Formats: sequence, C-alpha cells, structure tokens
Amino acid sequence: MRGEERRQRAMLMIMEVGDRVPREHPLRRVKELADAALTQLSPVFDEMYSLMGRPSIPPERLLKASLLMALYTVRSERMFCEQLDYNLLFRWFLAMDVAEPSFDHSTFSRNRARLLAHEVAGEFFRGVVEQARALKLLSSEHFTVDGTLVEAWASLKSFKRKDRGPGQPPDDPGNPTVNFRGEQHRSATHESTTDPEARLARKGAGKEARLCYSANALTENRNTILIDFQVEPADGYSERRAAVAMADERLPGSRRVTLGGDKGYDTRDFVAACRALQITPHVAQNHARPGGTALDARTARHPGYAISQRIRKRVEEVFGWMKTIGGLRKTRYRGRERVQMHAYLVAAAYNLVRIAKLSPAPA
Repeated sequence: MRGEERRQRAMLMIMEVGDRVPREHPLRRVKELADAALTQLSPVFDEMYSLMGRPSIPPERLLKASLLMALYTVRSERMFCEQLDYNLLFRWFLAMDVAEPSFDHSTFSRNRARLLAHEVAGEFFRGVVEQARALKLLSSEHFTVDGTLVEAWASLKSFKRKDRGPGQPPDDPGNPTVNFRGEQHRSATHESTTDPEARLARKGAGKEARLCYSANALTENRNTILIDFQVEPADGYSERRAAVAMADERLPGSRRVTLGGDKGYDTRDFVAACRALQITPHVAQNHARPGGTALDARTARHPGYAISQRIRKRVEEVFGWMKTIGGLRKTRYRGRERVQMHAYLVAAAYNLVRIAKLSPAPA
C-alpha cells in the first residue's frame, strides 16, 4: 500500500541534541578525547581574552570546528558555518543548542591572531599526543620521518622577480596575461607577490613546478601516530633539516632509538647528526648517489633495519589521509605561520581518529 505524504507541522519537542547521534558513532570517542585535550588548555585560553567586554565565541568551539572541517572534508570556513545551521551532528560536537544561531565565518579570521600568538594549535596537537602516550599506544624505540609537498595558496602568475621595477598595468586585473617564455624561475631571484614564503618546488624529475611548502612528519612505528608535524620552506634541504630538529626535540633521552626514512635522507650529514643524537638511522640506501651510500653495513645488515624499511612506508598513508580527507593537499592560508597552524589541526584530527580506533571508550 502506498504511503501518504503528510505535511510537516510545527511542534514543540524536548530532547537532547546528542539523542540524535547513535551511541556507537565514532565521533563520540573523538569528542571525548578532544574535550580532554582542550580542558588542559583552559589556562592558555584565559590569557588570550580580556576580563571585560562582550563575550566571544569560545576558543574550544573554534578549535573543534577546525577538527570537524578536517574530519568531514569541509573545504572552507564559510561552507562550514552554512552547514552548521542544519547539521545536528556538528552542533552536538560543538555543544550547541538546536535554537542557537550559527556563528559567522569571519569569527575564524578575527580570532586567528590570538591562536597564533599563543601557539594554541601546537599545544593542542601535543596534548593529543600525550593522550596517546598515556594510553600506551606509542612506541618508545622505533620511529619514521618523511616529507611531502603542500601546495601554497598562490599561482605561478604571482611568482615574479624580486628586483622588478614598475611595469605596464595588466590587461586584465583579475586574470592578467603573463608570458614566461625564455625566463628562468628560481626561488633565489623570484618570489610570489601573493605568498612570499612559498617556494617553487617539484616532486621529482619531469614533474611540474609549483609554489609549495614542505610538510614533514615524525611518526612512531607501532600504530603510525604522529609525534610531530612541521612546515618548512620547500628549499630542497627542509626534509633533513626538519627531521633532525624534530628528532632532537621529540626523541630525547639516553636510550638509543631507530629512525627510518627514504633515500632522500641518505646523506653523510644527516647520518652523522642522527648518531650524534644517539639515534640509529634506518634510512634507505642510495647507492646511485655520488660517493655511494652514507650507511655502512653495520646498520643495514641488522634484521631491524629491514623491518624499519617495511614499516616506514606507512607514513604515506598518513599523508594520504591528511591530503584527501583532511584537506591539506592545498593550504587555505598564506604564510608559513598560518600554514603550520592549519597543519597542526589536521594532524591532531588524524591522531584523534587513530586513537579512537585503537582505544574505544569503555562500554
């Protein structure tokens, strides 16, 4: 029998927003973990705001909104605020009532300076890492480092000579015609007028060059949870430079650990820097490099080296999630400081998903 389509009627209901979220929904565990990390940042939030004036949107709500954007691949803050008007799941995650109006997208921009000044995104990311450590999900001996390119929010048309003088006005201010024929583009002589901190880089020989940042990840090998995630200028040396800095800061102690990596890290300077930090470099050997590999047989013959080389490839799954789901294939912001904030929030979202899967809430 065909059902009858009934007209919607206005009604008064008394219910909790969380009643519409299934008890087994994976976002429940993510919300629990995120709230615990944000509670530890409450003293920092107190320093960010004045005791007088009109109350602003809670910073906890803004950070959790950024997590939702990464978890559900929302490509812009304006689009997120539009969805917040009708998405009960988002409202429940942000602890908002059904009748509470959505905040304006400009709220993100107005509060971003406060978040940057107090390095809130980095503290939040490190708080999530500490939760994973408290749950005994992290390896204390074996780690992996790798880097990838994140496309900057700038086009090649904005990549111009630093010493350029005044020229003719563009034929089309919105989309000017640019002739690159016969001109060599180098980061040493050119810079982007849109994002001066972006650098011209390519993924490999034969690939097109783009304005990019270098995103560098340090993961542990047990569950592939991010320990650190640093954004550097894509100058060709950033991967090894960031790897040494992250290892020095995040892998302290007198106990020797291993650090896996691809052939790009097989240089004498990087291997020597690792050994100076009491780290055994398990990097892939690059025999085609002039002078041969920097890794001797004492390390490569060990059975643990082969295991590190197999497990280190899992870091590519991290980059795949962050770019495909988290929206970090191309950054939304200009300037390395803002890109770093965005990267920390996407990395925190990835870690929260991993922790929620590995340590479900007790029944």
